Amino acid sequence: MDHVFLNVLNVVLPVLICAGIGYALAVTKAPFDNKVVGGIVSRVGYPTLVISHLSTTKIAIGTFLDVMAAAALAIAGFGALGFVVLKAMRLPVRAFLTPLMHGNVGNIGLPITLLALGDAGMAYAMGFVVVVLISIFTIGMWIPAGEFSPKKLATSPIIYAVILSLVLLATGSSLPQPVAKSFDILGGLSIPLMLLTLGHTLATLRVESMKRAVTLTVLHLAMAIAIASALVWGFGFTGAERGAVILCCLMPSSVATYLFIDQHVPEYGPDVAGFILVSTLATIIVLPVALSYWI
Repeated sequence: MDHVFLNVLNVVLPVLICAGIGYALAVTKAPFDNKVVGGIVSRVGYPTLVISHLSTTKIAIGTFLDVMAAAALAIAGFGALGFVVLKAMRLPVRAFLTPLMHGNVGNIGLPITLLALGDAGMAYAMGFVVVVLISIFTIGMWIPAGEFSPKKLATSPIIYAVILSLVLLATGSSLPQPVAKSFDILGGLSIPLMLLTLGHTLATLRVESMKRAVTLTVLHLAMAIAIASALVWGFGFTGAERGAVILCCLMPSSVATYLFIDQHVPEYGPDVAGFILVSTLATIIVLPVALSYWI
């Protein structure tokens, strides 16, 4: 049992330490521009990470597509259940549905799956991450804004990175070595920058109602367990893809969604911030339990 706990600690602690450094940067008021760093990660880091990792890791393209389909169903499941929960709690859908639908699969999910499941686990997790990111920057923006804008979807670099990666996987081709090496270097920026940004953002969130935050976190976790169980059973996932799907479903609310809420329904910003903060802190307990007894 001690050996299992130590292994889990070795997986979770590096993520917490990196996020903690980002938190410390915010507390000490060190120069750190979330917007600039976020732009670099979304426009350069994520696309190159997807291409470099998927083109060099041996995974089944059929299973990868299944994981992407599972991610889409997970978002739909969180959306449907979240809508019911919010109506029951008499909370505004525009403010709370986007954070309930989208987990922090990028900042926390990728490093956790890499450390816990290796390259294959991270490659499958990327299928989940890609779908969630596309959803965050389309549906996730449209719900609080109350408007539909397909331009964001068409101009997202990560979509084209996924298409290129799937072509390389399907044909067994590879990028020219100088390009591949460049993408390795640029993609390597993503995880450390994401974790620093996570910690920095958490330190700057304005929190008000902790009771509501705890309630939403517990409900979100219950939804995650139900959805992950249904997806693993429905798709018959095993091995690395099973672990990746479970971990991605258990991720806390995405920090990126707070920006949309604060912009379009700012009166609920502190409540959403509380939910994001508490759900993120809950992973300190949730992830070790899941890694020890479920994965």
